[in-house]
Amino acid sequence: MTCIDTHVHFWKYNRTRDAWMDDMKVLQQDYIPQNIESVLKRNDVEGCVAVQADQSEVETRFLCELARSHPFIRGVVGWVDLCADNVEDRLQHFTAYSEIKGYRHIVQGESNDFLLRKDFQRGVQLLKAFNYTYDILIYHYQLRPALSFVSLFPEHKMVIDHCAKPDIKHKEIDEWAKLMREIARYPNVYCKLSGLFTEATWKAWTAGDFYPYLDVVFEAFGTDRLMYGSDWPVILVSGMYVQWKSLLEKYMENYSEEDREKVFGRNAIQFYNL
Repeated sequence: MTCIDTHVHFWKYNRTRDAWMDDMKVLQQDYIPQNIESVLKRNDVEGCVAVQADQSEVETRFLCELARSHPFIRGVVGWVDLCADNVEDRLQHFTAYSEIKGYRHIVQGESNDFLLRKDFQRGVQLLKAFNYTYDILIYHYQLRPALSFVSLFPEHKMVIDHCAKPDIKHKEIDEWAKLMREIARYPNVYCKLSGLFTEATWKAWTAGDFYPYLDVVFEAFGTDRLMYGSDWPVILVSGMYVQWKSLLEKYMENYSEEDREKVFGRNAIQFYNL
């Protein structure tokens, strides 16, 4: 079974740029491909998608260079300023980097109405013309504007990162579940099974904490539109790589081999055109 991790980050730690890590000591160091390659091999993961963690074109080029020198990095989700007047020119510039499969903006750090900005929507509209996907990074309380946002792009491949970061720590689920079911009605929208460890109580969770949330997304999106991801190295704040992959494998143990192949690899290859 081909397994692709759709959500991995790399960086060379910079205290000023990476201030968001201030309460996450384990992240305050360099994380480069050599740090994860053996981890992927031990967990029978053949490749990964590198996702931007800094909002700069320097970051996008950095990830592309890593992908060029490390074949297990199968694709890159980069960043350009989608609100910029010259965004079309920048997207054209980056077509020279075949490693780029899509783009992302850190919307979780923006105001709740950011997805409704006309200049941002214009930039996202241009992505489809270049055959790029879009990763939606939001918190659960940003799902309502996200619904309005995805309704404007019915033909564009999009994926919700980290199941929209539900509040697992406080066991809040009802409103998140309602909105996730609504957004899943758009057949072009996928969902990544990633990032949930850090939404629970760090290193004090049990597998059962995640099952109600997995039940919702499996029911809503089905196995055709779910993709495995680790959110490495951020996952290390709350757990180990093998723990998350094993938890998902256990959750899916009664699913067919075909369904498991879709979630752990085939959907990623199709979605990101790997």
